[in-house]
Amino acid sequence: MIEKEVIGVEPITCHAWNKDRTQLALSPNSDEVIIFRVHNIPDRKYEKLHVLKGHDLKVNSIDWAPNSNRIVTCSADRNAYVWTLADDKKWKPTKVLLRINRAATCVKWSPLENKFAVGSGARTISVCYFDKDNDWWVSRHIKKPIKSTVTSLSWHPNNVLLAAGSMDFKARIFSAYIKEIEDKPAATPWGAKMPLGQLMAEFSNSCLGGGWVHCVAFSPSGNRLCWVGHDASLSVVDSGVGSVVKTTRTENLPFLACMWISENEIVAAGHGCCPILYGVGSDGTPSFCAKMDTSQKKETSGTSAMRKFQSLDKQARSESADTTLPSVHQNSITSLSYMGSSGTKRQITTTGVDGAIGNVIQGKVEVVGVTPLGRDVASSGVTVCLPKNACQNQEEYLKN
Repeated sequence: MIEKEVIGVEPITCHAWNKDRTQLALSPNSDEVIIFRVHNIPDRKYEKLHVLKGHDLKVNSIDWAPNSNRIVTCSADRNAYVWTLADDKKWKPTKVLLRINRAATCVKWSPLENKFAVGSGARTISVCYFDKDNDWWVSRHIKKPIKSTVTSLSWHPNNVLLAAGSMDFKARIFSAYIKEIEDKPAATPWGAKMPLGQLMAEFSNSCLGGGWVHCVAFSPSGNRLCWVGHDASLSVVDSGVGSVVKTTRTENLPFLACMWISENEIVAAGHGCCPILYGVGSDGTPSFCAKMDTSQKKETSGTSAMRKFQSLDKQARSESADTTLPSVHQNSITSLSYMGSSGTKRQITTTGVDGAIGNVIQGKVEVVGVTPLGRDVASSGVTVCLPKNACQNQEEYLKN
């Protein structure tokens, strides 16, 4: 049974961890980014270290480069900043020339951290790199054939290919090759010719139209691509089996985020408030394994003035009806990120509109609600384990 207390109602829009997972950067649905130091011994505690201020509108995405220790943020103000930790232990921003006229929606560092990509509402992907001659970050654009807002980005392990999901119901793979800073790439199962902006592959979310694509992700090998759509679907395409799209539609509400935890396992989460594990078979077909949150709804009795005012504050309702969900998160999950030792994604974190952070670790799920003031508000656990191999159904998962 999980008990939690949440102080404040600020949603967490996005989050990212540093290399050793001792610091967490998140945006509380505002124009600020807050960096916390995470203390794991003896109990998990969050200590506010820095507040990054520079954007004028809501921060939409954060990514933290593990090796160079640089943070990149993008915002609805159409700007992106690269933050570097100076000798005085303060984060210094450098503005990036995105050359877009709509909100920047998502940002991702490349695996080698020598460039990053920014998606936007301008139907454009800006591939950004540092120009040493002029001492600033510049961008190259990928535009065609994108017809709507870019919602998600994912880099291939070769540092060149870039997957993008957008609101025109498409998932695409582009070449993001920048000849000024990198050598000519080798051929991949997705194609051999890779000039900047080359469309390597394009997939529809559904043959019936489907919905816009919320998130895309390459598998660890880069040979598989998955995405989630607003039609409550999860799709996988495998370049090794003819690049045929295999889709499963769920009975859950639409997913907003997805990530691979191995070559054959995917975690997806979103409006259903619970992360769900899917296994991917040898033919590339995804199948449901289990819900990763096995929390039990807490029974409550009676009413109190405190509960009444909390209900008024959070849900604008005064009746005493219990609306608590039987899950750690009480509202949509907005983002997923892996946490733990390098090379493993067996530990992941989730953030949600309820202002909580769910921590899926070896053996249990913790929840910690964090407010912009940096106060610890909750911490509890429930047993759940991640399987070592892909599973094809819930019964197999439970046996393992």
